[in-house]
Amino acid sequence: MDFTISNEMKTTLGMIEDFMQKEVFPIEAEFFHRPFKELLPLLAEKRKKVKQMGLWGPNFPEELGGMGLGLVDHGLISESLGRSPIGHYIFGTQAPDAGNIEILHMFGTADQKETYLKPLVNGDIRSCFAMTEVNTAGSNPLLMEATAVKDGDDYIINGHKWYTTGAEGSAFAIAMVVTNPEANPALKSSMIIVPTDNPGFNLVGNISIMGEKGSDYNSHGEVMFQSCRVPQKNLLGKEGQGFLIAQERLGPGRIHHCMRWIGICNRALDLMCQRANARVIETDGRTLADKEIIQNWVAESTAEIEAARLMTLSAAWSIDNVGMKKSREKVSMIKFVVANTMQRVIDRALQVHGGLGMSDDTILAFLYRHERAARIYDGADEVHKASLGKRVLRNYKKSNG
Repeated sequence: MDFTISNEMKTTLGMIEDFMQKEVFPIEAEFFHRPFKELLPLLAEKRKKVKQMGLWGPNFPEELGGMGLGLVDHGLISESLGRSPIGHYIFGTQAPDAGNIEILHMFGTADQKETYLKPLVNGDIRSCFAMTEVNTAGSNPLLMEATAVKDGDDYIINGHKWYTTGAEGSAFAIAMVVTNPEANPALKSSMIIVPTDNPGFNLVGNISIMGEKGSDYNSHGEVMFQSCRVPQKNLLGKEGQGFLIAQERLGPGRIHHCMRWIGICNRALDLMCQRANARVIETDGRTLADKEIIQNWVAESTAEIEAARLMTLSAAWSIDNVGMKKSREKVSMIKFVVANTMQRVIDRALQVHGGLGMSDDTILAFLYRHERAARIYDGADEVHKASLGKRVLRNYKKSNG
């Protein structure tokens, strides 16, 4: 397992870091204090510059106009972009569009790729992913209630979804719905492309998250499908493959998430150390950095970030080299390890900043509010731990006869 960074990747990472410092960090205050919708013209300018530099879409295949990177290299880029909440968006690799691009590329028809994939890759439109439901456990997609019933050449979709990230302003949704209710639970659901201007697709509104509803991409919508009629040609993949396609999407997606979280950890650690060195607390000029407890927090954070980072890169290497099926345990581990590492590092950084950390004068309060969900979405910590524990115990049982 070799994590040596090629000279080409070192150059790319250097270009990205320089761009983040000069073009992204300086406009973060706009992001914190203005609705996302108002920032779209400014962000479009930044995206244009990224394209001109040849850095657009790190995870997209080259034939789609992306960089065609594997998971390890894309993970390294995701780590750098994750240092800002607008980094991934500016480089065109934000969720859920990144995942939707992956499955459209793998399972889409020629017509679907021309109509939806091409403009999505170019950044001309956005999409959303409607899977999580109000009345069923989000960690178990086998319990889904939303349905799509055939009527002539169409499907009629009914259901109630929420936490549909970026539904506001998106051009289409990929909806996961039950099409085969009598089949095996893993074969009941399908994915169907639904234009958001389609009659019957109703955005109820944005969910208030920790006191913020957000707007446009920076939001999580509640969606009602009410007798929403779409042609059967909008089926993504084969009928009954929804769960299978979701698994193809979620594996790489967790690498993207975890490396983004490592980037957030690094940003929080930077702020913690800068604040500790700058904050004078004694008349003799001693600072927070002179306190042993602060030194311990910095040491623990540094070690935990490095451990989480190497675990994630190991999982990325495993998916690239032996496939998702043989990498499930590694992927389960990183999901709860990295999410909890991030929570601890952000909390320590906020504590070092004191009252300043609670304000929106730094990025820490924003991260504290919005990244708490990392321990819930894409499967709650407890689900991943239980699944991993069962597999480990089962392997021991087999090895002992």
